[in-house]
Amino acid sequence: MRRVVIVTGLSGAGKSQAMKSFEDFGFACLDNAPPVLAPSFVQLAGDAGYANAAMALDVRTMGPFGDAVAALDAIAESGARIDVLFLDAEDDTLIRRFSETRRRHPYGQNGVGLIDAIAAERASLAALRDRATIVWDTSRFTLGQLKDRIGATFVGAEARRLRIAIVAFGFKYGIPRDADLVFDVRFLPNPNYVEALRDLTGADAPVAAYLEAIPDTEEFLARLFGLLDFLVPRYEHEGKSQVTVAIGCTGGRHRSVYLGRRLQRHLSETTGALATFDARDVNR
Repeated sequence: MRRVVIVTGLSGAGKSQAMKSFEDFGFACLDNAPPVLAPSFVQLAGDAGYANAAMALDVRTMGPFGDAVAALDAIAESGARIDVLFLDAEDDTLIRRFSETRRRHPYGQNGVGLIDAIAAERASLAALRDRATIVWDTSRFTLGQLKDRIGATFVGAEARRLRIAIVAFGFKYGIPRDADLVFDVRFLPNPNYVEALRDLTGADAPVAAYLEAIPDTEEFLARLFGLLDFLVPRYEHEGKSQVTVAIGCTGGRHRSVYLGRRLQRHLSETTGALATFDARDVNR
């Protein structure tokens, strides 16, 4: 286990969103866990082959549920590197967030007002804040900025790169259910009607030559490349970790395969995104 991140801080400051980001970055994650389970979880994550783990501890529980500070000491004794990420925010921001979500504050029991509940939580977290290695005020953070800050602080550039899954499909077999963007390329002539090309696929040179001889092919690709070049950095800025681009033709063997492979090559060479390609229906 190379790194263990304990995520703590004020309710409404972004702990749940932070845990989603750590999960996207490949950390073994445990959210809202009793502190007594923390050392065991670190051991289990290591045994399962994870190099990094992140936990958001429920610091309201004591007694048999354990103490967060004691849990930190127990993990430190195992030799793992520990970072305590404390998420804070201004009172006005916390009040606004709770008002918008209509959630009840964890310390707002028995008629306690929101302002008093926030103050009580601050007091209860004082010991953990003192142990924090990193403290962020998330009052001005968007979700994308929080994820980007986590990526820049806790993972390498490779892990933060946007994953783009390009899927070539046939409309006769249905649109991929997880597609974020769908492009219909049935406007191009169908190589399936050329006897010498029928049994080939878009990965074969004769099919590529056939499609490249059609002026609309390169014009479409130029427009598609431009659109994705525009979108990719904006998706990354908003904190997306994966985008699925589906390119469809009639049967998913010729046009969509050729164009999908061209798109994968372009994105890998020009945007730095991790682009994969799957010819979903090529063997049907």
